[in-house]
Amino acid sequence: MAAVRDATAAVEEVSTHAVNASSSFWDRVTAWTSENKVAAWTIAGVTVVAVGGTVYYLSSPPKAIDSEKKSKKEKRKSKKTTEKAAESKTKKADSPKATPKAASVEVADELPEITEESVEQLSQQERKDYAAKLKAAGNKAYGSKDYNRAIDLYSQAILCKSDPVFYSNRAACYNAMSNWPKVIEDTTAAINLDNEYVKALNRRANAYEQESRYSEALLDYTASCIIDQFRTEASAQAVERLLKKVAETKAKTILEGKQKQLPSPTFVSNYLQSFRPRDLPEGLESSADLQDGTGQFYLRKGLQAIGHRTGEGYTEAAESFEKAVEAGNLDKHEALAYNMRGTFRYLRGDNDSALEDLNKSIELDPSLVQSYVKRASMHLEQSKRDEAAHDFELAAEQNSEDPDIFYHRAQLHFILSEFSQAATDYQKSIDLDPKFIFSHIQLGVTQYKMGSIASSMATFRRCIKNFGDKSDVYNYYGELLLDQQKYSEAVEKFETAVEMERKGVGERGGGMNVLPLINKALALFQWKQDFSAAEELCQKALIIDPECDIAVATMAQLLLQQGKVTDALTYFERAAELSRTEGEIVNALSYAEATRTQLEVQEKYPQLAARLQGMGAAVGGPAMR
Repeated sequence: MAAVRDATAAVEEVSTHAVNASSSFWDRVTAWTSENKVAAWTIAGVTVVAVGGTVYYLSSPPKAIDSEKKSKKEKRKSKKTTEKAAESKTKKADSPKATPKAASVEVADELPEITEESVEQLSQQERKDYAAKLKAAGNKAYGSKDYNRAIDLYSQAILCKSDPVFYSNRAACYNAMSNWPKVIEDTTAAINLDNEYVKALNRRANAYEQESRYSEALLDYTASCIIDQFRTEASAQAVERLLKKVAETKAKTILEGKQKQLPSPTFVSNYLQSFRPRDLPEGLESSADLQDGTGQFYLRKGLQAIGHRTGEGYTEAAESFEKAVEAGNLDKHEALAYNMRGTFRYLRGDNDSALEDLNKSIELDPSLVQSYVKRASMHLEQSKRDEAAHDFELAAEQNSEDPDIFYHRAQLHFILSEFSQAATDYQKSIDLDPKFIFSHIQLGVTQYKMGSIASSMATFRRCIKNFGDKSDVYNYYGELLLDQQKYSEAVEKFETAVEMERKGVGERGGGMNVLPLINKALALFQWKQDFSAAEELCQKALIIDPECDIAVATMAQLLLQQGKVTDALTYFERAAELSRTEGEIVNALSYAEATRTQLEVQEKYPQLAARLQGMGAAVGGPAMR
């Protein structure tokens, strides 16, 4: 997908620069796979396709058997015609089509009652003949919705001849009666006889889904899609639906057992940077004036630890804010202490406690605007847009000149694709405080989304002029250039951002933002298909920030592009572990499950592996976007 989506979060995400960045990978992949469905499967092992329940029907039954009044010659001719018609339909059958009710009696009158004992007395030719007649009668009974009679007839046909169509037809009857275990039993028998029987696979997949056996359903629909070369849109769409169901089920389990801990330093840094930096509050400037062990002492310690921009620093900050509130003696800084403790609880994923802290902060000091803004971010992440908008209104009532209000409200508009309102608020934020770089960057991205490419490029050129010592402007400008396929210029901007980050670490100490490294990796891959260089850059990012979910997920995609499916699966599962919110976990698990399912299909149906490769050669290799 376009690199500009690094500045866009899914509707459910927090309206902050940090979450925009963390959502970028999934935005890229989702858009790419939707445009390159077959290529995504054959090269990347990922599918995102199709919808809803589908009803399958067997092909038309053969003509009714003639009555006893016909001559022997006519009967023999009829038998041959019936047998030929039945066999020609074997691979096409699904559910029997309805035929006039009166015909069923005519067929039934000349049918013998077949049992396990009586069938042994029939010749092979007689078994074939009776099987065809019984199947035809079963189709007519099905058309009359006499499902029990149809089941009995198909069962007798199966005694005469073990044919996958007969099992599939009987499964159609059980399907009509919502007897899902029996559907699974009969379709499994059909598939054992013909493991590329697409309609039986689809019917069994539907039954598995009805029984909430989503992984099995996903496997069957996936095999069906590959065998059918993605010609059946409904089956393909079912894969996406089931991927989401499987991922959502597993995501809930992960969330229930997930330890509350801070995300990667990259994420924390980007989140905190979305608020304008402020000096230490009056009274906290000097540690010499503060008694060790007091709330004010720990509050100051936490605020200073944030400046280190490292995992250790953020952990120290979180612990210090907890101690600050517990120790008390905060005087006029109590609201700020609750604000900061709530911030880090939110970053840890402890949303309920974070919300309590922010509410307490607002209760203690309604003029602390940042508490409203952070609460709005939490509401937005939970898709509570009205509550988020109300918080911005409350904040503006307290201080209509606070630029943070307009910057974060612009993010709300941006996420809702209300780009005109977003641009207005970003500009208002700039008017109130022109020194905050991210208001300028986000304005440029918004202009780009609105289609005003020239205005966007001009905004970024001004950013470079005014903020030429900041890596972020080069990183985001590079993304827009990458979206325009100006690869050489984009790589140059990413390299500049990387060097500035390295230089900044040397000068100020602390952690390095690894996003420019990841963007450079993607640019080199898109431009030159240079897997080696792209992987090396991602590995460097992971050495600097081992818990950066964007770097982990990007590595997964790079591995998929090379057909290293097993390795990619490991990275996707790791990305799910590192994700903060349910939506992010579902995204990661969706790709993990798609990857795992492809491995299972190739193991169960080895003949499909070569077919996939052939399809991949036909469509050509995809470009990760």
